[in-house]
Amino acid sequence: MNTLLIAGTDTDAGKTVVTTAIAAYWQRYYPQGSLALMKPLQSGTGDRELYQRLFELKQSPEEITPLYFDAPLAPPVAAHREGRSVDLKQLWPVFTQLQGRFSFVLVEGVGGLGSPISWELTVADLAHDWGIPTVLVVPVRLGAIAAAVANVALARQAGVRLVGIILNCVQPRSESEIADLTPIDLIESFTQTRVLGTIPCLEDSHNLDQLVQVASNLDLEILLPRLPIWNP
Repeated sequence: MNTLLIAGTDTDAGKTVVTTAIAAYWQRYYPQGSLALMKPLQSGTGDRELYQRLFELKQSPEEITPLYFDAPLAPPVAAHREGRSVDLKQLWPVFTQLQGRFSFVLVEGVGGLGSPISWELTVADLAHDWGIPTVLVVPVRLGAIAAAVANVALARQAGVRLVGIILNCVQPRSESEIADLTPIDLIESFTQTRVLGTIPCLEDSHNLDQLVQVASNLDLEILLPRLPIWNP
């Protein structure tokens, strides 16, 4: 496995924090392995620009985000506003080229797993069609259990290869609050999917040291390709 899709239950679940944390850890401890980041579609300024600020990537902006729309709306709606269509045929060649050139390709989804990327397809459909192992990011808040159950059911219905769940604190939470809002045993029981770790609310989500630290607490054996770790 040299590719991983970071999907969420909805917008602002914490996909970008998870993506950048894993990327920061990879670049810190696996410098012998090359990394590519991909946000296949983006509406409005956001993740592509952040990736470029945080990391030295050997990619063009068009390789990071092949389809870019100005309005911060669902891609089909944003494209319609610009008199364009969402041409998904532009995405696959870029994706396969990145897979061939880089040791590890991290793909960040748009919105939630059920969010539309065109008038016909969702992020879940893309994950299935591309055959990408997928992680579901669940925000730690009231309703998280139901969101996890519903999105795992959607993933199974779409034939997504779901490798696990990551819990993300979108606001500061105590350990007892995390346990009450997202009880791991209950989530794993209802979804039959492993929880691979919990990311706390970060004071500075652009701080690479903090990102590396939180990534180190995740189940990286499942999340990362198998390469020898670098010892300086």
